[in-house]
Amino acid sequence: MVRELGIGGCERDLAKLAKTLDRAQFFPHVGCFHSDGLRSDELRAASIPIVRFPVRSFQSFSAISGSRQMGRYLREHQIKLVHCFDVPTVIFGVPTAYFNHLPAIVSAQLGERELHPKIYHKLLRITDHLADVVVANSSAIQRYLIQRERVPADRTYLCYNGVETAIFHPAEEPKPATVAAASLVIGTVCALRPEKRLDLLLKAFAQVRHLLPGMKLLIVGSGPVLPQLEALRDELSLTADCVFEPSKTKVAPWMRALDIYVMSSETESFPNALLEAMACGCAVVGSRVGGIPELITDGVSGLLFESKNVADLAAALAKLILDPVLRQRLGAQAATFTRETFSMEVNARRNESLYRSLLGRKGIIPPKGSPPPDPVLKASNHRF
Repeated sequence: MVRELGIGGCERDLAKLAKTLDRAQFFPHVGCFHSDGLRSDELRAASIPIVRFPVRSFQSFSAISGSRQMGRYLREHQIKLVHCFDVPTVIFGVPTAYFNHLPAIVSAQLGERELHPKIYHKLLRITDHLADVVVANSSAIQRYLIQRERVPADRTYLCYNGVETAIFHPAEEPKPATVAAASLVIGTVCALRPEKRLDLLLKAFAQVRHLLPGMKLLIVGSGPVLPQLEALRDELSLTADCVFEPSKTKVAPWMRALDIYVMSSETESFPNALLEAMACGCAVVGSRVGGIPELITDGVSGLLFESKNVADLAAALAKLILDPVLRQRLGAQAATFTRETFSMEVNARRNESLYRSLLGRKGIIPPKGSPPPDPVLKASNHRF
């Protein structure tokens, strides 16, 4: 379950998993509040049923009628397990599944709860007790659940995001026209939200652009802080050197257009965009927050900088701008690391292992499928 089927990270994670699950063991259905969007076409093309529960607000009758509709759907289709991917569907779907006596209920926590309204934070603490397990997509968030939210360790489960390596991989191809003539392209692909701290990236680029004539800064994405970023661009006299592009449905070519990818966020769990940039062979720079250091080993698969520190980010960019051999080495090592450790197949087998274990506790044994691979599985202290 996910709130909507647009271009966001949770939506992408759900669609990737639904398509990759071993159909010899599991047949996925997708539940949502809004069924329009990029992922709906993708899921239907994979013959995955989509059901819409038209919940407009948790304070309206639509939440009650939606819960009843979901209960009927669970019974009619003999659903045995519900996995909720984002905050709205955790708050809605976990209690509905619980009161319909579903055998297995999986919640997810993919970021710190302080980013959400306080009432959501309180409701999520209730769902922690109703779900069989809460999935975290980074060790940082798993520790947060255990230490800050007091979720018992044996009811948390670490499952890193997966990347579709058939789509995100290194390739030689022409760069988009807006940066085709650039000597070097630095940038990012993300939602333009305050916590992404793209102001740091603009300020750091302003400090280093003199190091190589003809460089461009490329920012791909849409969101509420675009007007402030455009104003800052003009204030820093970067108008000719900074290109903004709206969100794209196909982001891999834009990732491959970047020589240096920057994740400047002040809070993250395990960012899909950074994972995808690494899979494309970008030299990456990331802030030392959340699960980013679990992806970037400093000096091996990328460079880390201290969060909110413009000078530190500028120093990391300067190091990569002035050393093309280092850029190429870090990019190649990042691509190999993500392909071997964070492929979508590894992610799916990890989720399947969880599903089999939870259902097995209730005497429901899915048909035998592929055994779990799984370097990530071995790294976790919490198995089922």
